[in-house]
Order: sequence, then C-alpha cells, then structure tokens
Amino acid sequence: MPAPVFEEFDPANDCECPGCVHWRRVGPYPLPGRFGGHPAARGVLVVAAAASAALAASAPTAAAHSTPPAPHRPAAPADGEPDTPQGTKAPLHGPGGKPAPGPVTTPPITRTEIINRAKTWVAAQVPYSMSLYWTDGYRQDCSGYVSMAWKLTGNEWTGSLDQFGTKITKAELQPGDILLFHNPDNPGKSSHVVIFGGWTDYTHTYYTAYEQTPPRARRQSTPYAYWSDSAKYVPYRYKGLIADPGAAGAQAARTAVPFPGAAYFGPGADNKYVTLLGRLLVARGGGSHYPKGPGPVWGASDQRATRAFQLAQGWSGAAADGLPGPRTWELLATGRGNDIKPAVAAPAAPASHGVPGYPGKNYFRPGATNDYVTRLGRQLVKKGFGRFYTDGPGPAWGEADRRAVEAFQRTQGWRGGAADGYPGPETWRRLFL
Repeated sequence: MPAPVFEEFDPANDCECPGCVHWRRVGPYPLPGRFGGHPAARGVLVVAAAASAALAASAPTAAAHSTPPAPHRPAAPADGEPDTPQGTKAPLHGPGGKPAPGPVTTPPITRTEIINRAKTWVAAQVPYSMSLYWTDGYRQDCSGYVSMAWKLTGNEWTGSLDQFGTKITKAELQPGDILLFHNPDNPGKSSHVVIFGGWTDYTHTYYTAYEQTPPRARRQSTPYAYWSDSAKYVPYRYKGLIADPGAAGAQAARTAVPFPGAAYFGPGADNKYVTLLGRLLVARGGGSHYPKGPGPVWGASDQRATRAFQLAQGWSGAAADGLPGPRTWELLATGRGNDIKPAVAAPAAPASHGVPGYPGKNYFRPGATNDYVTRLGRQLVKKGFGRFYTDGPGPAWGEADRRAVEAFQRTQGWRGGAADGYPGPETWRRLFL
C-alpha cells in the first residue's frame, strides 16, 4: 500500500525540542498527539507536575530553568543553528570502497520503500558520524542517510543531492520527499537534509521528519520547514520515484483541470498549463527530464517528458510527438495509464587505448541532458578547468561545459573550428588519457 500523507507520531518522552521542554515545565496536561505532544509521557507529566508544584514555593526560579536544551540536539541548538557537519561525496563503504560502475543513475524506488529504508536506521539507532560508514555502506551523516533511503549508488552530500531530485512546492510534499538546505559559503555549518514523512495535522505546520543528526538517527515531529534557517530549506522529489504496487498510476498525478487545448503547448508557449503538465509528468516518473523543475515556459524538457509518457503507453509515430493532446491529458489528469519507466543508460561505446568510448556528438549539444555530460564535466574539473563551473558539473549541457571544453581544446594548440567547445572523438580521447 502507498505510504500515507499523514503519519501517527509517538516519539520518545525525552525529546528536547522547545515545545516539549516548555510543556514539561508548565503543563499538567500534555498536548494531544496530533499537535506534536507526547501521548506516551502523559502519566509521567502528571506526576512531574505535582512534584514541581510542591517545589515551586522553595525554588521558583530553579523550576523555570530545570531542563536546559541539550546542546547536541539540533531541535534546540545552543547557537540557533543545527550542528550537522557532513562528509563529502564518496563511494559505498567510504574512500576505500569501490565506486559504482558506469554513469550515476537514479535507481527506481517507491515512496513506501523510501520510508521503510529510513525507518531501519531509526530502529537500529545508527549513531551520527561524518566519517564512519554503516554496514550497508552509507555514511552516517544526514546526506548519507538520504542517499541510503533513496537507494543511491554512492554517498552524496547536500551540495549534490539536488541533482537527484526535482524542486517541488510545500503543497506537493509527500512521504519520501526531502527538505534540503545547502550552505555553499560554509557547507559544514547549517547545511542539512531531512526526509519528509507526512504532515502531523491538517494545518501543515508540523511534519514527521526522518533525519540523521547527533546523537543518532531519529523520527520526530518538526516545525515546517525546520527548527532554524527554515526559509532556506527547499523541497525536492526523487527523480527515480515510481508508483507503489497496486496504485493506479501515481495517486498524486491527478487534476480536475480539463484539457485547455493544443495551443497552450509547444514552442513559444508560456502559461500555467505548461507548469501543470510538467508537474503531472514528474509525478508519473518524468522528473529526470527536468534538470531545473517544471516551469511556465515550454521547452525541450517538456517535450521529452511528454514523449516519454506517450511512449510508455505504447504509442508511436505522430501519437508520440511530445505534444500533449486530449488523450495524453486525460491519462495524466486521471492518474491512469502507464508511468514513465526510469531511463536505462545505454551501454558505453567500446573503449580504445584504455580510454572510455566516445558516445557521439549528439550527447553534447544545447538541450542535451545525460550522464555523459556529467562525466565530461568531472573530467574537465580533474584536468584543471573547473573554474567555469559555478555550481559544479551536471547532466544538462550548458555554457559552462562549452567554455571549459573550448579552454581545454586551446591548450592542445587548436584554433578556429577545432576549438569550438564541442567535444569530438579526439577531444574526448585526450581528456580521458
């Protein structure tokens, strides 16, 4: 069954979040569970309230300060910031581990699987560490925890997890999505990521967060978006997400909006229906086609994702032209039809001279999005041409890639058309030598 949007919450009664500390101090009656209270601690609180009343006359000031926030809990940090240092990108089992073969991929996984994987670390009380790796090979920090829950092929960090997801809104959050804050100026300070487990009540002010934070993995009711730096957390949905078994398509991929007409889609279109189409396609498995997320301006990402959905229905020719018609819209709007299957990377061309095979020019052109672009960028960074990347290499071909390739070509003594910024077989061969 698919994971619910709401989850019951019954945390341990030693929580040091500001709300729980407050109610332990002053409240003889605990808050109901649906408002973030701790039902399991009701009896304890009643006894504690009676005891504190007896002591109030002799120590009125001490009672007000009897339970200081624990310094290791990001829920009640001493300096207003979560203290969650993290490690850098690494293969499974750490630097000594073996990197996953082939390009980086987004393995398919359901929401239920994500939450169930997240629960395993909570149940095992995996201790927090930015340098140690758990038995499953994932680093024991916040980004390693999400890498594990999303079943990624390596350990990512807060500066790279966004490449595996698509930006969404607060209203679109569902269990298995994440809330990510990366501080590029000082990644070890404040940067953090948590897994969204569902809203705790209808007001959508608190949610169940699964996170790896000192001292260990936990599941806790958390104010949206987080205890501190709340405005800096961005919701993301995993690109490899697939529907849970038994679900008639993705349940979230539904809308009551009727098909607006073919004129609203295609080159030059800029309207809210393009955004809605993109979000429906992302919910049906088309997130990998959107490097920056759906928007109102029609682009190549929209056409590729639409065509992928049409091909998933078994259509071909004009019926799979990448432009939504009434039938395409109907299937998306009702949640029926087949979801888009995760893309399987094509096998690399045969290698020669010990150099990975050149895939072809079509992989390096405006609008291209594939793992070869990421691989090219990383190799350019290794060769000393990383200054052209403000955000690091990614799968979407851009001006940074072209300028880095051109600079490399010029260092080979090439000029004119031989240094146009687009890698050919010889450029590729020399880069990977």
